[in-house]
Amino acid sequence: MTESLSTAHTYQLPKAALDEMRAMLDAAFEGDFTDEDWTHGLGGIHAFVRDRDGIAAHGSVIMRRVLHAGRSYRVGYVEAVGVRPDRRRQGLGGRVLAALETVIDGAYDLGALSASDDGAALYAARGWQLWRGRIEALGPDGVVHLPDEEDSAFLRPAGGSPLPDPAAGGLLFDWRDGDVL
Repeated sequence: MTESLSTAHTYQLPKAALDEMRAMLDAAFEGDFTDEDWTHGLGGIHAFVRDRDGIAAHGSVIMRRVLHAGRSYRVGYVEAVGVRPDRRRQGLGGRVLAALETVIDGAYDLGALSASDDGAALYAARGWQLWRGRIEALGPDGVVHLPDEEDSAFLRPAGGSPLPDPAAGGLLFDWRDGDVL
């Protein structure tokens, strides 16, 4: 099967390609991929695999700010990772992640993501580490504790920075509409 892996910034992708990516993610998430989920994946680098039937896998990495122990980290946050149902378990998710990890390693202090139950094993197998500390966000009304995210947040060291230490405090993410993580 002929397939190609590509990377591009959101601004480099024509509307038709973005629409195709969104449609594939809708199928991959069986209709549980919201407009806010899609918006979260825009404005950064997309990695995607195209085969003879169209977009087969996708993920993106965008910049977010995370505060921890008096430091502001520039974080490559992984979003909108999905594989078309007919192409699952063929290594495409790993190929997409490898491309995104290259971006994270070259441009950010660390990588972060919120994993679904189905995706957690893939991230752990690639060396992402489950965060074992408090998760918060700086919301419109101040700091908001996000206990539901504390069992799904994964981090990846990058740029020579060590991972934050949970004993030194929680991770405080920037706010956004929809799912904060």
